[in-house]
Amino acid sequence: MDHRERRFEEESLEELSALADTAGAEVLDTILQEKRRLDPATLIGRGKLEELSARVRDLGASLVIFDSELTPGQAKNLESSLNKKVVDRSGLILDIFARRARSHEAQIQVELAQLEYFLPRLTRQWTHLSRQEGGIGTRGPGETQLETDRRAVNKRIAVLRRKLDRIELQRETRRSTRRKIQKAALVGYTNAGKSTLINSLTKADVFVEDRLFATLDATIRQLPLEQHRQVLLIDTVGFIRKLPARLVASFRSTLEETREADLLIHVVDLSHPGFPDQMETVQRELKELGCSDKPVLLVGNKVDRLPDRSSLTRIKEQYNDIVFTSALRGLGLNELKEKLLGLLEKCEKIGEVRIPISNTKLISYIHQTARVIRKEYEDGLAVIRFQSSGENYQKILNLATQAKEDNDA
Repeated sequence: MDHRERRFEEESLEELSALADTAGAEVLDTILQEKRRLDPATLIGRGKLEELSARVRDLGASLVIFDSELTPGQAKNLESSLNKKVVDRSGLILDIFARRARSHEAQIQVELAQLEYFLPRLTRQWTHLSRQEGGIGTRGPGETQLETDRRAVNKRIAVLRRKLDRIELQRETRRSTRRKIQKAALVGYTNAGKSTLINSLTKADVFVEDRLFATLDATIRQLPLEQHRQVLLIDTVGFIRKLPARLVASFRSTLEETREADLLIHVVDLSHPGFPDQMETVQRELKELGCSDKPVLLVGNKVDRLPDRSSLTRIKEQYNDIVFTSALRGLGLNELKEKLLGLLEKCEKIGEVRIPISNTKLISYIHQTARVIRKEYEDGLAVIRFQSSGENYQKILNLATQAKEDNDA
């Protein structure tokens, strides 16, 4: 393990400790093992397992959390050897999401992710559930649900997916009513300060806490800008390294708000020593979501926590277009809004279409999704000059072309 790899794993362990704290656990000790070949039975090997078992006994620990995802067999073997409950990073994150889920949609999404996580583990002996009344890893579906057979769990999963599909239809209807207003999605690593920033910009009351995954639901607030323009700011769940794929899949309807945005505001916690790695994690997740081609406004947040201004100079040299802010203290917000306005203007395109006057449906659609600059009538056609974001611009052109072909036919 070279220096960079070791630093990455050490930061990952620190983050795991923060996750455990968020879930309500007290971290007694952390152990980092350097092992090139993972043991298929226990992940860590017999010698390390004996050392871990002795350490657990000495500390009086009741829970062991692994940073890597465990197979059902590995988890069973570890629990049998340690005689303690064992949870991996994915299970821990799912537990935190179960704690944080407040809206009906978020609760459905979390339950779906939990059931898909527990499904391959139903063959395990769930003896740890009878040894306690609650704790990390037991929230959500519950003991009775986990002891049901695979058919029942799969049936429940299908029900939850149908519910999410219905919610997505409702969300799509709400999106259609606000297509004329440009949208900027706040993205970033968890606890980067996105919710605090949206509160500072819009005087909103989004829940804020200095812990990981404080908010799960998509929050949408309107921000007035200069020149009588407005933008919708969308705050979604933060990213994290090793984020369970099943969780991303379950939150697809919430994350769809990010795909619908005209641009992204990438909020970075500059006070975190590993912020470059966090930026890479966010960029990787955005690529997976199909959002890597969107314009990005980079915001370096929490500048008030940096030791000196020389740090800002070095960061500015590396990230030329970054905007420095302290969302908590309200620093840099005017420059942020100026940069946001300029980027929104670049995202818009101006076009002109000629549509038969009888096609009132398409004319109405253009008024709903674009800013009409000029509208004239000649020879039975409505000549409309409009300005809109790239996605709506192309859709209007395609619909106008189809309308012309239908009229000529």
